[in-house]
Amino acid sequence: MQAVLPFPDISPELFSVSVFGVEFALRWYALAYIAGLLLGWRLVVRLVKTQRLWPEGRAPMTPGQVEELLTWVILGVILGGRLGFVLFYKPLHYLQNPMEIPMLWQGGMSFHGGFIGVMLAAILFCRKHGIALLSASDALALAAPPGLFFGRIANFINAELWGRPSDLPWAVVFPGELAQYCPGWEQVPCARHPSQLYEAGLEGLVLGAVILTLVYRRGWLQRPGQTAGAFFAGYGLARFTAEFFRQADFQFITPENPMGYALHWGGLGLSMGQLLSLPMIALGLVFFLIARRRA
Repeated sequence: MQAVLPFPDISPELFSVSVFGVEFALRWYALAYIAGLLLGWRLVVRLVKTQRLWPEGRAPMTPGQVEELLTWVILGVILGGRLGFVLFYKPLHYLQNPMEIPMLWQGGMSFHGGFIGVMLAAILFCRKHGIALLSASDALALAAPPGLFFGRIANFINAELWGRPSDLPWAVVFPGELAQYCPGWEQVPCARHPSQLYEAGLEGLVLGAVILTLVYRRGWLQRPGQTAGAFFAGYGLARFTAEFFRQADFQFITPENPMGYALHWGGLGLSMGQLLSLPMIALGLVFFLIARRRA
């Protein structure tokens, strides 16, 4: 008998209320976004108040500007995350059903799309206020890991984005017909890697601890851009690694491509998450080289 863990009985909704026949619910997923954004905002406010960490002892932004930047970041996360999911993962479906694109409550957000949205928002904000983009990027790099951590925990509670079938002792039996669809897997019930928790640990806890150490112990903010470079490359590597344990998106799975590779040749290939992580690793190296060269 396979030793597996049952999925914990946690409702995706904290609570719901009905107002004039309309149902309103607070979901863990929404709470994760709120908590990540607020904690990231507080981390950056504290960072800009610690003047000694910055070049020439002067932070690139004031606490008031950080608060204004939060609004821009929220728009970048929501618009970029949703459009990224639409374009990267289900373009044909949403081309045929365009009215479903704004239906965020049905789920479907892409980190890579949200990342692009935040970067565009930061660029526009910095140009508007005359703020050094590299230093602002360093500040945002410190703010991102908490949101990644909470987001992956919410993915686990929602029983979505689960991992590949596994017979490890900590494998989890996720609910739902799709989660139990494990062709060629002899173990019953079909248990899977809790890859959401792997990503929460790698992208949130480990990467966050590394960034904090580099900023507060190693003085990396003194060279604008290298902290952001460490985050971009670190996230890319963490996501690339976690994708080995994550179930491929079902729209990519075919009899000829059972592993669901988005780019494949022979028996080898890359998932969509890995494919999108490679530019982030490259961008991180570019930021790091720019910082070193300017220094």
